[in-house]
Amino acid sequence: MGATDSSIVTVTVDGTELEGELLVPDDATGLVLFAHGSGSSRHSPRNNFVADRVRARGVGTLLFDLLTEAEDRTYETRFDIPLLTDRLIGATQWVRSRDDTADLNVGYFGSSTGSAAALRAAARPETDVAAVVSRGGRVDMAEDALGRVTTATLFIVGGNDHPVLEWNEEAYELLAGEKSLEVIEGASHLFEEPGALESVAEHAGEWFAEKLL
Repeated sequence: MGATDSSIVTVTVDGTELEGELLVPDDATGLVLFAHGSGSSRHSPRNNFVADRVRARGVGTLLFDLLTEAEDRTYETRFDIPLLTDRLIGATQWVRSRDDTADLNVGYFGSSTGSAAALRAAARPETDVAAVVSRGGRVDMAEDALGRVTTATLFIVGGNDHPVLEWNEEAYELLAGEKSLEVIEGASHLFEEPGALESVAEHAGEWFAEKLL
């Protein structure tokens, strides 16, 4: 399925301009917003790899910076989960305000601290997201919101990613809705091992293709 040309966009949230790239395949029924981890950006090679595989299944993607360049230089801001959550919710409202994306079912793909923001945003009724995927997520940072997450949620964790695997196993039990936990055996936090990121992309693409119909 072909995709539209690369679309560089500016996502405005509460007066803050955040740079992003929006790509929506022809006849897409869903759109995935990517929430990257601390110290990363919309240029993350791992997230871009996953996004490419997601688009191959007919689902659109928005990769955008949760923080401005100035904000990202501050260590504390990188771990300000409430701020990251608000930015993700604002971006969700932004895509729903556009004529070309307003009718698409929305999903979140979160990595590391971005997973905490994705889960917290999914717990908010106004977002009405249809699917969440967490890759190596700091889901422990969303613990108090997990019981309100009724969105179909997939946790993907490396088998050698300790203690993140333990945090994901504990958080998984608290999720209120449809859920799945995929452990990529032999993989570390960044899924740098041969075939590990491909497995992440395959699981994520399948989840979104099914849940964002």
